[in-house]
Amino acid sequence: MVAQAKQKAQRYRAMQQAVEQVSVSAASKDGTATVTVDSAGNVTDLRITDRVREMSGTQVAKAVLSALRTAQAKLPDRLGEVMAETIGDDPQTRDTIVGSYRAKFPEPEPEPDETGPGARIGRLADEPEAASTPPPPQRPQPRRPPPPDDDDEGFGGPVMIRE
Repeated sequence: MVAQAKQKAQRYRAMQQAVEQVSVSAASKDGTATVTVDSAGNVTDLRITDRVREMSGTQVAKAVLSALRTAQAKLPDRLGEVMAETIGDDPQTRDTIVGSYRAKFPEPEPEPDETGPGARIGRLADEPEAASTPPPPQRPQPRRPPPPDDDDEGFGGPVMIRE
């Protein structure tokens, strides 16, 4: 029994080390951005092609975010594979951990068809429309002087006064 517990602990240490080494990469649909994430879903590499010179900032951002979400959504499957290799006899632990990753990194929403109904011609559908006139500048509010000291030992007046 002690030997089995030691073997199980050793497999779990091996699983933890293997999981820490996991990284997943994914590219945007148009191939302009490729993102690599580590086992926690953090970006460890970002590659962008020169085609972005012909794209708007919004299009570049969408490509990067698309690749990031796709890479993160691949994590649960990759971690499930690593865990099956190291602790294959414990599907409950594997399913629990993989399930928490699926909740944290769900499959990305399908991107709307830019040419279908509702698409705007000449610009991306989620780009803000140009404002016809800029908003007026905000005027700073004048500072009010502190109330006079009326021997009430600070009761009834402001608690904190900026100076």
